[in-house]
Amino acid sequence: MSINISTTPTEGGCRVAVFGEVDVSNASALRDVLDEQLSSGEGALAVDLADVPYIDSTGIGVLVGAAHRAKDLGRALSVERPQRNVARVLSLLGVGADLNVTGAQE
Repeated sequence: MSINISTTPTEGGCRVAVFGEVDVSNASALRDVLDEQLSSGEGALAVDLADVPYIDSTGIGVLVGAAHRAKDLGRALSVERPQRNVARVLSLLGVGADLNVTGAQE
């Protein structure tokens, strides 16, 4: 399984858009992009999950780890527009606050 990831500079930071299912087979690609953006960029980092229909525990771990690194660097990280089922999993795991989840899709 593969995912596509694009990065776009934004006013005050960067947006990382993820397309496809995030699981153990490809979560390292997401980790690499987030690590790169955290180490080379400045400002807020928004992770757009609008086109992610499924994310497993490995992918969620990548997001939580990135959120903790962002906090250590004094940067904000948010997860934006997760699909309803993804938002539900994040909520059930209690990581919604750590990830600053906004704009969950209905």
